[in-house]
Amino acid sequence: MTIVGFLGLGRMGRPMASNLVGHVDALLVHDTLPAAVAALEGLGARAAGSAAALGERCDIVFMSLPTPAIVRDAAAEVAAGGTPRILCDLSTSGPKLAQELHDALTPKGIASFDAPVSGGIRGAEQGTLAIMAGGPEARWRELEPLLQRIGKPFYMGETPGAGQVTKLANNLLSLAAIATTAEAMTLAVKAGLDPARVIEVLNAGTGANSATRDKWPRAVLPRTFDFGFSAQLSLKDTRLALDEARAMGVPLPTGERLAALLDRTLATYGDDADFTEMAKIVEADAGLDPERS
Repeated sequence: MTIVGFLGLGRMGRPMASNLVGHVDALLVHDTLPAAVAALEGLGARAAGSAAALGERCDIVFMSLPTPAIVRDAAAEVAAGGTPRILCDLSTSGPKLAQELHDALTPKGIASFDAPVSGGIRGAEQGTLAIMAGGPEARWRELEPLLQRIGKPFYMGETPGAGQVTKLANNLLSLAAIATTAEAMTLAVKAGLDPARVIEVLNAGTGANSATRDKWPRAVLPRTFDFGFSAQLSLKDTRLALDEARAMGVPLPTGERLAALLDRTLATYGDDADFTEMAKIVEADAGLDPERS
């Protein structure tokens, strides 16, 4: 019997954990918000009560948490509670922390995996996330079937942080698509073109990308800017990429510009800003105010 634990039931963690219900012998969950735990209990999971309890009672523990500092503290609490066979971090917490967790957990007999995900809340709900995993190959076959309930896992190798570097590269491309699409659409709209029609054309041509296919139709064209990923978390991810690039001697001038654009977005629209609100900064720089046009 394999008992699985899930720590962190936020906007991404809740649907990922939900997709494990009924597909494992037992699912124990924990979150700092009792209501989040209660929602999973309603689906058939059991409340663990603490991160340490997950470590004590579970064979495999997943974490989905917002920042590297929180991941570090949570992993220490899980390990202090017991010795699960596998601790898998689904968060985007960076390769430096992945190495740190590997170094701390391996002597305790805990296999550490970094397995950040891409695909947003919708992908988490539908179980279609791309999962980029790094960790001990000897334990991969045990972990892979569980990850397949969450999305499509890709094993990136044994090097700690292999999954994290892959995710940071993915995020840079995704964020650049938003910024470039914002520039292209601002150009088109200021020329008097219908933005919905332009998006339709772009998606039929070589300019199609994740922003034109998904983010503009869902959050920018309707002016809701509620795609579901915060500018604050996006900036955190971008800074992780920049830190890793500097350590490796890789210049990322586009990444630097993206970080500056996210900084301006947060300064203008506050800490709760969605990352699609970057488009409004680009529009304002061009003297465009679609809300008044």
